[in-house]
Amino acid sequence: MLKHINIEDVIFAARSAGDAILEVYRQDFHVEYKEDLSPLTLADKKANEVITTILESLPVRLPVLSEEGKNIPYTQRRLWEWFWMIDPLDGTKEFIKKNGEFTVNIALIHQDTPVLGVVYAPVLDNLYWGIHGLGAYKNGHRLPLEMPADTRKKLRIVASKSHMNEATAKYIETLSEETEKIELISVGSSLKLCMVAEGSADIYPRLSPTMEWDTAAADAIVREAKKTCVNYRSGEMLRYNKADMTNEWFVVQ
Repeated sequence: MLKHINIEDVIFAARSAGDAILEVYRQDFHVEYKEDLSPLTLADKKANEVITTILESLPVRLPVLSEEGKNIPYTQRRLWEWFWMIDPLDGTKEFIKKNGEFTVNIALIHQDTPVLGVVYAPVLDNLYWGIHGLGAYKNGHRLPLEMPADTRKKLRIVASKSHMNEATAKYIETLSEETEKIELISVGSSLKLCMVAEGSADIYPRLSPTMEWDTAAADAIVREAKKTCVNYRSGEMLRYNKADMTNEWFVVQ
């Protein structure tokens, strides 16, 4: 299946969604709230429509599972061997704060594993992508990137800007006790996984709930950068298309 997917088509979908998001970002916009009290904007809806339309127009037609269209029953989903999993605007809270730290996430899932991922940060104009067996890239440069030698002298921990909780804080405190020098970096959205993939951060602990579409695209990039995104308790790789699409607590490193 992968050989029939043109990565440039997926990148085009991500960039087109980014353009739609920026149109809203540059204006005053209204914020709605879903049943779980998470925010939703016109940008989420527009980006979802753009991505879905492009993916459904590709020569290879596959099911699309989006955060904004997630109510597909597991009895139907579990029969899918290949499908797209998208988060049209990951980091809506960062979007609302207008700090630029939000992304468009598009992943191709094979059974329970992300095998292709595109993550685009439209304000930063940073594009990450990875394909199983072909490596991972940021703006055309192979990951992980070459980092300055002085970065190896400290443990760089990246954490959520909007979702830091007590369990994660305690885990970071444990790391700080075991390491002579640490640097704590606070960033929004799937950029945290991408930072570990590129080598600008060493570890990203997430000991609080996330959903599969939050991580799938960046997880594919992490894996192709020869890093890992694993269950905090079992040490196993995250699995996707579960009956309950909530991720286990995880650590990326």
